[in-house]
Amino acid sequence: MYESTDKVTPETQIIPPDSGPQRTENDIALSVSNVYKVFGKRPAEVIKRLKAGKKRDELTALGTAAVIDASFEVKKGEIFVVMGLSGSGKSTLIRTLNGLWAPTEGSVVVGGTDISKISDKELRRVRQQKISMVFQHFALMPHRTVLENAAYALEVQGVAKADRLARAEKVLNLVGLEGWGAKYPSELSGGMQQRVGLARALSAETDILLMDEAFSALDPLIRREMQEQLVLLQSELEKTIIFITHDLNEAMFLGDRIAVMRDGEIVQIGTPDEILTSPANDYVAAFVQDVDRTRVLTAGGVMEPALAVVNLSGGPRNALRTMRDLQVSAAFVVDRRRNYLGTVRDRDVMKQVEAHSSDLNSVIRKSIEPVSPETALNDLFGRAVESPIPLPVVNDAGRLVGALPRVTLLAALGNVPSTTGEFPVVDTAVAPIPKQMVTDALAKTEGDA
Repeated sequence: MYESTDKVTPETQIIPPDSGPQRTENDIALSVSNVYKVFGKRPAEVIKRLKAGKKRDELTALGTAAVIDASFEVKKGEIFVVMGLSGSGKSTLIRTLNGLWAPTEGSVVVGGTDISKISDKELRRVRQQKISMVFQHFALMPHRTVLENAAYALEVQGVAKADRLARAEKVLNLVGLEGWGAKYPSELSGGMQQRVGLARALSAETDILLMDEAFSALDPLIRREMQEQLVLLQSELEKTIIFITHDLNEAMFLGDRIAVMRDGEIVQIGTPDEILTSPANDYVAAFVQDVDRTRVLTAGGVMEPALAVVNLSGGPRNALRTMRDLQVSAAFVVDRRRNYLGTVRDRDVMKQVEAHSSDLNSVIRKSIEPVSPETALNDLFGRAVESPIPLPVVNDAGRLVGALPRVTLLAALGNVPSTTGEFPVVDTAVAPIPKQMVTDALAKTEGDA
């Protein structure tokens, strides 16, 4: 992003994106602190030497360090993706999150409970009530029907048969398997079997869902369908999901945040935008170089501050003065709460000033529809080409949070900085009214409100 040196006035105030509420401990679903997992003869010695600066390849005679000093927090309701190649430690890490493997050192806290320090009985309770898991190879019981498989977690919890089957049937409907409850796993396709596995995990009604390479065994088309299904379900259920994958495109599509692992260590944690545009090292940069950036980057991630912003209550004179000072031919119009109302052009506003009118509302244009900060760039090219001015970026509350000039959109594809300055007029054929002409018009109407 650029940094403008223009003077900011009340009419040209930069409108920052909403920062949202501050995160508290109550927002954290799972916390991992300095976790090591070492297999072998002398795990404690391996950890000691790793802390002293040794690499894990130098310590194989003592043991295998599968996870090295992993620390992160997963917020409630987010999809947190752990991505890495084979041998990176991602599957070992996820098994420490539900206690299948105890950490050699460090803590895993789920709902305020450090599961590395509790009894087996208490750990089973945590698994039943707080954490479900979806496996890569489905792990369905072939002698049970689809409905019975989906209800299995509730059976383990001791839920009465009629109740658990009714609840499982609702979840099957939710994952797109309505009417398939009486079938057996062998009668289903791979994608449908994975839906049963997902239904089984969801029917347990736990807060956290662990998914270990859950879609890796599926054909590409079915895999994409399952990814879209998961995103849709997440928008409805707002579960906390920790998803393991070796596929970067899958991670970028699903993840609210992504942790990249290499040789047992987490080398970067960030949003898809951050991973793609600001890789932490050469390894991550090489990993992301072939990603389709237009499907990952969003309007909110590349937008510029919108400086040419005028308040409706300021009237035509203030609007014209702002556009003159910034040498632009158009400006965004907002109300006192910074809600986006539309755009005005300098020639329309000039006519209002010359007519001694105080009405700015009548010349507001609504032909340019605002875009959401979450909109992917590949959905914006057509609109950007057709628009003579930058696209307004507006949040869910209706507030203007930025602008997306065409040059910024194109620069984002090559990960190069744009040099747009403040809110530019992209179509150079629409030049602003000469500055002196505007000054003269304002001087002639000096006494107007």
